[in-house]
Amino acid sequence: MSNATVIPFGPQHPVLPEPLHLDLVVQDETVVEAIPQIGYVHRGLERLVETRDYHQFIYVAERICGICAFGHSYGYAETIEKLLKVEVPERAQYLRVIWHELSRIHSHILWMGLAADAFGFESLFMHCWRLRERVLDIFERTTGGRVILSVCRVGGVARDIEASELAHIKDVLDGIKDEYNQLCKAFLEDTSVKNRLVGIGYISKEDAHAMGMVGPFLRASGVNYDCRILGNGAYGKLDYEPIISNDGDCYARVKVRALEVVQSIEMIEQAIATIPDGDVIVPVKHNPEDGAEACNVLEQPRGECFYYAKGNGTKNLERMRMRTPTAANVAGMTVALKGCDLADVNMIVLTIDPCISCMER
Repeated sequence: MSNATVIPFGPQHPVLPEPLHLDLVVQDETVVEAIPQIGYVHRGLERLVETRDYHQFIYVAERICGICAFGHSYGYAETIEKLLKVEVPERAQYLRVIWHELSRIHSHILWMGLAADAFGFESLFMHCWRLRERVLDIFERTTGGRVILSVCRVGGVARDIEASELAHIKDVLDGIKDEYNQLCKAFLEDTSVKNRLVGIGYISKEDAHAMGMVGPFLRASGVNYDCRILGNGAYGKLDYEPIISNDGDCYARVKVRALEVVQSIEMIEQAIATIPDGDVIVPVKHNPEDGAEACNVLEQPRGECFYYAKGNGTKNLERMRMRTPTAANVAGMTVALKGCDLADVNMIVLTIDPCISCMER
């Protein structure tokens, strides 16, 4: 290709918080091709099933990613419960949904702040992260942790949330709504923001489906799919419809995530209003059968995460595998980058909400 130049992007970059490495083939100021380089971060977490039993491994699973920490422990626990045929108490299922949707809120607001920083709106970044602190305060009051919660267990959850604390969560979320609506107005109506987002990084519905994309990245291209509609756990008892957009650009991805925060608040309020009394955990002491297998999917903030576990008759698993949302979305990201201006690369990469520690483990 004449006059083409290869520019390395990452793994360290002043705007991108994740250690993602891309080789960008550019012609003048236009990206012709983006080639991801995978493997910069590798921790060998999945192999630890050989030295940690299935109860201990839940602490490893939630450290796959700090932002999705509770979701990974939740998805792992559900997988092992399927493997062992364990029935989780209904109250524990509701508590898991409450914590998981709070995790989605804090993840999306964090991402919105990073997006604001990427397109140069520093004060909007600060407002987003200030609002996110209130969700982290809820985590601290109910679990003792702010990022790594360590409250999910195989068989349920480690602690209950009292009725007074559930009422406090509802009050905090009610107090967030007005300020969050102001943030959404800045993201979705401000002319300068639209200039950086509308029409940038377009992916069609057909390409999104063909590339196996997941999460808000997929739904922003008009594909109506969200693992929560499967009704696992307490999700089957809540009213819910996936939020989609047919525009397929960076603006659509911001819009989907922004509206999902509002929806998650509504789902938490539903769960608080209908949560039943009862135990929050059942004792689990037996080992999985030799050769027994189980799989599970969970809608993480970034999209569908797939979990697989295989037993060998001992307390240690034979195999544990996670397929994380970023692994599914990197291919779609390369499609979105083709033909874009070099100045828009940061914004497009951020709109998949990349988590490289999730992807490479």
